[in-house]
Amino acid sequence: MLQDQSHIDSTSQPMETSAAGLVDRLTTSLPKIYRSYTVRVFLQAIITIWAVMSLTFVLVRLMPGNPVDVLIEQILTAEGISYQEAYDRVAASFNIDKDATELDQYFQWMGDLLRLDLGTSITSPGTKVIDEIARFLPWTVFAVGTGLLISFVLGIIAGMPMAYYRGSKLDHILSFFSSFSTGVPNYIWGLLIIIVPGIAWRWFDIGALRGTYDVGLTPGLNAAFILSALEHAALPVFTYVIAILGTWMLSMKSSTTGVLNEDYVNVAEARGLKERTVIRSYVGRNAALPLFTQLTISIGFVLSSGVVVEEIFVYWGIGHLLFQSITVRDYTSLQGVVLLLTAAIVFSNLFADLTYGLLDPRVRVSGEK
Repeated sequence: MLQDQSHIDSTSQPMETSAAGLVDRLTTSLPKIYRSYTVRVFLQAIITIWAVMSLTFVLVRLMPGNPVDVLIEQILTAEGISYQEAYDRVAASFNIDKDATELDQYFQWMGDLLRLDLGTSITSPGTKVIDEIARFLPWTVFAVGTGLLISFVLGIIAGMPMAYYRGSKLDHILSFFSSFSTGVPNYIWGLLIIIVPGIAWRWFDIGALRGTYDVGLTPGLNAAFILSALEHAALPVFTYVIAILGTWMLSMKSSTTGVLNEDYVNVAEARGLKERTVIRSYVGRNAALPLFTQLTISIGFVLSSGVVVEEIFVYWGIGHLLFQSITVRDYTSLQGVVLLLTAAIVFSNLFADLTYGLLDPRVRVSGEK
């Protein structure tokens, strides 16, 4: 029996153990720079962006409709010239080779990306895609950033009482609100804001709030322009706040609940410290720390989740540019915006990984000897 048991023990090793040993041996054989945690996560981010952009290149060309042929037909109808003349004009305007294979287009596009050249917009001849992004991106960053920061601060403030008074009426009310807020998509909140206070109650004029600022104003650091920009961004910002607030409230409640059970909090209370001091110095700071890493990850996702919200409010941000590019099949602009949103998500996760590596050396030196 002992011999049989020994045989069982020797042959029932978990497969994970042998696999982990193989990975360790392979990692050890690599040069030290490739075993660095920072290098690994950075290479992973680059590979992820390349994979997403390659997939995007294929998918946009599977979409029905060809913007180049549409523009050629428009020129033929408007001017009555020959097809070859119309084709030459379009080709000269957009610097395209209509006869090039998709594989050739892919390699040319990837080569342009390495030179930080996103190409020229198909529907706006002579306009660089990077210039379009530079025009629309600041408005999205302003609206999304403002909404994210406001919701983050309010979530921390509201989440702590939920943990302190668990099971109370206040906890039940705030928990219901946070669950409901998180469960409803941001574009549904946007539609509700337009329909109920905008149309039914007539609290504001929807048409007057289209765009990013009033037409006729000159952008600059003057009171009229700043107030107009804030007024036009108010509805998108409020939508972002109401849609994200519940997530921060629940996260802060969970984090605070865990901190309240820590020994150092019990010791601080036993020493007779004031409750305000315990909350501020021992509970609040430690409970909010994990949320800052979550905040960095949320930046990329919130930036991409505002596409529909911006189109609902006709707010001219990067989401509006993406929606219009999809509508008119502007391949180059679409690929440029997707690259931006993908990079925002990937590098926000990269920053979070590096932050974890700095806070926890066990993560940073994983795989290193």
